[in-house]
Amino acid sequence: MSTTATSSADSGEAPRARALRVRSVVGLAYDEIRMMIVDGPLAPGARLGQGELADQLGISRGSVREALRRLAGDGFVEFEVNRGFFVADLGLDAVLERLEARLLFEPAVARLAASRRTQDDLAAMRAAIDAEESAETPHEVHDASRAFHRAIATAGHNDAFVRIFDSLWIPDVGRRLLARRRTAAGWQHDDVAEHRELYGAVERRQDRRAEELMREHVASAVRHWSH
Repeated sequence: MSTTATSSADSGEAPRARALRVRSVVGLAYDEIRMMIVDGPLAPGARLGQGELADQLGISRGSVREALRRLAGDGFVEFEVNRGFFVADLGLDAVLERLEARLLFEPAVARLAASRRTQDDLAAMRAAIDAEESAETPHEVHDASRAFHRAIATAGHNDAFVRIFDSLWIPDVGRRLLARRRTAAGWQHDDVAEHRELYGAVERRQDRRAEELMREHVASAVRHWSH
C-alpha cells in the first residue's frame, strides 16, 4: 500500500505558508494606509471605507479590516461603533494629549527602570545617546531620541510599558514634529545632555532622581509645544 504525504489539515498542523501570506498582505496594507494618512490625501476625520480600500489595494476586505485594527491600535485610526474606521487627528492637539500622558507615565517608568535595569539595558541607552549625538538628519535625531526613551521603558521589564510607550510616541508623527523642533539653536545638544543625565541616574540606581529628571525632561517638551 503506497503512502502519501500527510496534509496539514490531517496532521492538525497550522497551514503555515498561507498564514505567512495573510500576515504579509496585512502588513503591506498597514504600511500603505499609514503612508496615505501621514503623507497622503487622507485628512483627519476622513472615513476609511473598507470596500474602497480593498478595491484600491487589490486585497480582501478582511485584510483591510485587520490592517485598520492595527492602525487603530497604533493611534493612526479611530473606530466608532456602528460607523466604522476614521482617520485619527495627528495634529498638534493630539500630540499634546499624548505628551500629557507621557508626563504622567514616563517618570514612573524611569523610577522603576533605575531599580530593574540590566547591563544590556544600559548598553541600549548608551547606544541611543551616542547615535543622537552624532546624528546629522532630523529623522536620525528623532529615531535616536525615541530609542533612548524606549530603552528606558524596556528597562522597566514589563511588556505593557513598551506597548503603552509605542502608542504614545508614534514614530511618523514624531519625526515630523522633531524636525521642526530641531531648528531651535542648541536643542539637539541639550536633549543629548539631558539624556546623559538621565542615564547616569538610572545607571546608579537613583530611582527618585531618575523620576525627577524624566518629569522635567518631558515637561520641557510640553512647554515647547504648548506655545
